Amino acid sequence: MEAALAELERVQTEILPRISKLEQTILSVDDDDVSSSAAVPASTPHTTIRDTEARLSNILRSNGVNDFQFKKVPSDYYDWPLESRRDVLAAACIHHLCKSIVLVNTQAQSSVVDCSDRNNSKYYVVVVQYTARFNAEAVKNFLYTLNNGKIPKKKFNLRLAPEETSMNLTGYEHNAVTCIGMKTDIPVILDEAITKLSPDFFWLGGGETDLKWGIKTSEFIKFVKPFIVGCS
Repeated sequence: MEAALAELERVQTEILPRISKLEQTILSVDDDDVSSSAAVPASTPHTTIRDTEARLSNILRSNGVNDFQFKKVPSDYYDWPLESRRDVLAAACIHHLCKSIVLVNTQAQSSVVDCSDRNNSKYYVVVVQYTARFNAEAVKNFLYTLNNGKIPKKKFNLRLAPEETSMNLTGYEHNAVTCIGMKTDIPVILDEAITKLSPDFFWLGGGETDLKWGIKTSEFIKFVKPFIVGCS
């Protein structure tokens, strides 16, 4: 029995210093993560989200927008029902959850190849509620009227842009598209239903798939200057 206790004491004596050394290593790594941004590679999701939020917040504040917020969401956010998304964002209701989609006019005149003419652009970003059904025909009629009927209605055919096209134009991937800080100055169309929400604050993509942006509707309109169209 004494021999067994002696052996146990010997093993413990060898193990304890190792445990202590391991704890010190872990604590050292944690301290570096907290105190040094260089310890976190620029490509990690945490850094990307932080940098994107900082960049977009700076754009908003420098343009006089103050009533907004960004919120990080779990990576499986888009697998959740709208009610769960509402809860994690503390949104007023599911109708306040919106998305930005890039549309391409597939029948545009051959001279229309970019977004230089917001009244007759090759591409548009449309902001609609998740609970609504987008009505492309309504946008077609709006653009026809906007151009005073000088462009044949058949020259307007709005369709969802390919994901690669959307990313090249905006700089944002699928489920991250937002209306600020885009690579291209794409004209924006805001569904009129969003302007009737109460309270007048809605959520949409925030530049990263795990980042959402909430903003007061009146401030969004003042800054983005979207066309307001009943398109749902």
